[in-house]
Amino acid sequence: MEIETETKKWGNSLGIIIPNRIIKIEKIQAGQKIKVDILSKRKTTVSDVFKMIEKHPLPKTKNKKGTQEVLNEIDGELDSEVFT
Repeated sequence: MEIETETKKWGNSLGIIIPNRIIKIEKIQAGQKIKVDILSKRKTTVSDVFKMIEKHPLPKTKNKKGTQEVLNEIDGELDSEVFT
């Protein structure tokens, strides 16, 4: 089940409120452990992409193929799958 809720200040921390209808549907009880997925609405920037590439570079290959050569190979494989 997915809900959208706002964080609330709770001492030095932040907390969330689970609506009563969700508590009833999911039969959630006090003290029960639950899993919460946090999805940020922050947008990925070009700078973020470059940082990811720096941290996780593509492996270097010995046999570099041109884009057109790779596309031709893919087309050949697709043609043989479709027409056989």
